[in-house]
Amino acid sequence: MKFTLDDVRSQTYKARDAWWTVFLVDPLAGRLVLGTANRTSITPNQITWGAFLLGLGSAGCFLTADRTWLIVGAALYHLSFVLDCMDGKIARLKGTGTVLGGWLDYVFDRIRVLTCALALMWGQFQATGQELYLILGIGVVFLDMLRYVDALQIAKVRRQMRRTLKKAYDESTIADPSALPDRLREDPDLDPELDPDLDSDEIRIRTMGVVDLQEEFRSRFAWYIGVREWLRDHRVRTHLISGIEFQMAVFIIGPVLGYIVPVTVGAAALLLVFEVAIMYKLWLSSRDLARALAEIRRTSAQVQATAGN
Repeated sequence: MKFTLDDVRSQTYKARDAWWTVFLVDPLAGRLVLGTANRTSITPNQITWGAFLLGLGSAGCFLTADRTWLIVGAALYHLSFVLDCMDGKIARLKGTGTVLGGWLDYVFDRIRVLTCALALMWGQFQATGQELYLILGIGVVFLDMLRYVDALQIAKVRRQMRRTLKKAYDESTIADPSALPDRLREDPDLDPELDPDLDSDEIRIRTMGVVDLQEEFRSRFAWYIGVREWLRDHRVRTHLISGIEFQMAVFIIGPVLGYIVPVTVGAAALLLVFEVAIMYKLWLSSRDLARALAEIRRTSAQVQATAGN
């Protein structure tokens, strides 16, 4: 079977992704995936290993602290990330993904960031004698791990919120979702395609239209809706400075421009700003959850009272 570029786009591109991936990686990775899938028998795991080795090569270049090699290292890091995106796309396109492959991909990503951060900052420390680079190295590794751990926990909390709502709805006496207040019938931020970990119950809650945990956030930041829709139209997620953009700033933009310290510090500050914004949005969602549960209970009591009469 010969795949087309439309197949690659429709079957492997995420509905929303980091802007660096959408604009600077997917256009190249998609075409490489097409050629690789149609003309070779290369497996996703082999590509994962290739990405990992390129990442180590990038670290070796960073360690020299030489201006030319820093640029070469940045190019290798970007190519490593392109391959890192390719392995998952080929796995989805051919249906050859494995649990081992997913584990390798995650572990190699973390090792790549660790080795490149230590190599880049140690090389700069050796060249300049400035201990600031050692602190930056530790900071880069810490922030990378913080971002990924935080993302997992946030996803876990949001899934628990949805399960809580579903349980409250199932335990209520509301047979017709239209009996619920309008604010509980729709949440445009929820999309099954954006969260592959959703189970069937969570998708069913969505089709019933019972969840809206973003009402307060949207009411406070009305401008956000327009921005979100524009980004969504371009497949870009609203979390503009995530772990991906942070890595690219540190390992590509900084070395290429020759401004490693200011770029790293600036990227770290922006990453933390967006993390705080996510925490704030989650807190507002928890308030929406409490109100939604109260309204479900109140509506259920009204339905019971009406039935009793």
